Amino acid sequence: MPGPLRWMLLAAVVTALPVAAGVVLLDEDPPATSSEAPPYRSTALADYDTSAVALSRAPFCDRLPEEALTEALDGRPGPTTAYANGESAEMAPGLEDVAHEYGCRIEGRRGTEARAWLFAPPVTRSRATELVDEATRPSCSRATTAPAYGAPSLALICPAGDRRWASFRGLFGDAWLACSLAAPADLDDNELLDRAGRWCVAVAEAASVSD
Repeated sequence: MPGPLRWMLLAAVVTALPVAAGVVLLDEDPPATSSEAPPYRSTALADYDTSAVALSRAPFCDRLPEEALTEALDGRPGPTTAYANGESAEMAPGLEDVAHEYGCRIEGRRGTEARAWLFAPPVTRSRATELVDEATRPSCSRATTAPAYGAPSLALICPAGDRRWASFRGLFGDAWLACSLAAPADLDDNELLDRAGRWCVAVAEAASVSD
């Protein structure tokens, strides 16, 4: 083969190699990316810094994750009652009044029930201290070692027939937020407070100021 022709063929082969390699790379599928949201994981109140939370005094119940309700109620959520500021609402079984707050009640199985409410008007620190005193009842025990839920705050465990209520309430800036959970009476204090605390974290996150 004459010299010039040999060099022309060699140049064509060398040029074709990177082109072929590029074709192979282009034909490869891009790495798969998952669009699925990570699974829901609740947060213990002890691991949640409520002093850094800012709340919006506005409706929030529609932002509560269903997974948080399922965990709190130990099963699928049942009927839900939500109300807004100025509406006539059943604040508790047999108690109907005009609400000056935003709140909701969610029923579960075996008598479980979750509640949350957020005052519509701003609340001063002195008024919050009064609210803490007003919420304390002789029939309830104060969980003094429970994590803070705002400042000032209060954690209570109250008997109610064949079930018990655990509740947290406190002041976040100028917003007074309260939440509670009813569970069978045979649930021990630590588990009841932990489950109620995780529910109350979900409530605070749902009521937090959006970016």
